[in-house]
Amino acid sequence: MEFWMRLPPVVQALLATGFTYLMTALGASVVFFSNKFSKPLLNGMQGFAAGIMIAASFFSLLLPAQERLTEAGSGTAVIAAVLSVGFLMGGAFIVFSSFVLSRFKAFSGERERGGALMFFAMTLHNIPEGFAVGVAFGSLAGDYGAWIAAVMLAVGVGIQNFPEGLCVSVPLRNRGVRPRKAFLIGQFSGLVEIAAGVLGAVAVGVISDILPWALSFSAGAMIAVSCSELIPSGVAEGKVSSVLGVAAGFAVMMFLDVLLG
Repeated sequence: MEFWMRLPPVVQALLATGFTYLMTALGASVVFFSNKFSKPLLNGMQGFAAGIMIAASFFSLLLPAQERLTEAGSGTAVIAAVLSVGFLMGGAFIVFSSFVLSRFKAFSGERERGGALMFFAMTLHNIPEGFAVGVAFGSLAGDYGAWIAAVMLAVGVGIQNFPEGLCVSVPLRNRGVRPRKAFLIGQFSGLVEIAAGVLGAVAVGVISDILPWALSFSAGAMIAVSCSELIPSGVAEGKVSSVLGVAAGFAVMMFLDVLLG
């Protein structure tokens, strides 16, 4: 254990976010078995993905953003403004992205555009998560207790990333994308955590200042995609399985976030 603590913070952040990325890839690999699933089950899994994204928006993004602002001594009005503005900017980004994508022939169809938006939203969500892990390791200063907390944060993010990898790949598979392509897109959304983690460890102070904005922005983007793409598509193809999937996804993600802190 002392060997790991003696490693440079950047190396520790690199290893930690490498683990979180592998968990994303593991979740995305579910698509290789999706040809054995019935259509109602696949539809339920899409609803499950929507539930996960909604829960993650609150428990993994907005609440941590609020906590960081509170720890920094920000007043209630400032906290409310940052969360609200960041959230609205994230939602507006998805709406604007959908408009821009519709102008390109490759994304003219709703299915192609919806898949791209899901990828954008989950990638955006992974950036502040990677920042958070990197900042945790970059601010250790030889403190054993802080190192344990940073490790537990990385483990928690990694466990949560398994269903999040599924969030991108399964809906893509449900839209007719081949398993290999759906997996590659799903796992690629997690690669940004490695770069963000290293950057967070290098620029601890700067990243800490912008992290609440990044977290709330990502939350707005994820809610926008869930409400505009995942839920409507799932309900149209199978209301019962989709609604049950949303409830199950929200419950699972809420349980993991509360359990892992």
